[in-house]
Amino acid sequence: MIASAAVNPRLSFYRPRLPSGLSCTPSSYPAAASSRSASRRVCVRSAAATKPAKSPAEEDWKIKRELLLQKRVRSVDVKEALRLQKENNFVILDVRPEAEFKEAHPPGAINVQIYRLIKEWTARDIARRAAFAFFGIFTGTEENPEFVQSVESKLDKDAKIIVACSTGGTMKPSQSLPEGLQSRSLIAAYLLVLNGYKNVFHLEGGLYKWFKEGLPAEAEEE
Repeated sequence: MIASAAVNPRLSFYRPRLPSGLSCTPSSYPAAASSRSASRRVCVRSAAATKPAKSPAEEDWKIKRELLLQKRVRSVDVKEALRLQKENNFVILDVRPEAEFKEAHPPGAINVQIYRLIKEWTARDIARRAAFAFFGIFTGTEENPEFVQSVESKLDKDAKIIVACSTGGTMKPSQSLPEGLQSRSLIAAYLLVLNGYKNVFHLEGGLYKWFKEGLPAEAEEE
């Protein structure tokens, strides 16, 4: 007759310490166990602990588009934008990077970049630079967390604004793009109406079309 193995009472109370973001559920607890399998667990990493919340600029384009339409953000072509600037005191808000703005922009335009070059050298930023470089992009950009604050320092909430970037994007549906096409200027327009701006327009065709049409432009000397 073989004597049954004695169960170590401490094993049944074993609770391993886990890294932050991990939760465990018991896989099985036999009535009597003679090994560490009695305390084996299934560990699941919490999605909330590993996936950061989206910033407003990172919201899905469908959500942004719905709000832009709800707030009656109008798209205007470059010639109408020039007329509104001259006759109705509209301000062209150029959200391209500062270097592009200095090369050429509509006279009287204000520059607040919605994305900026990655300037910090934390481990995270170095990793992001490496990721950009992998795709041949050596000037990685990141969302400008001070975008709205910078606009507020220059334009009040009742200002008449035409938001412009390089390509413009569109809210108009088409066969190939049933929900239009997101762009930096549309993201900027979304952030502005989200923060209480009431008269926001969007430059369709972007500044690429503005310059192509030969409309007034100026540069800033270094």
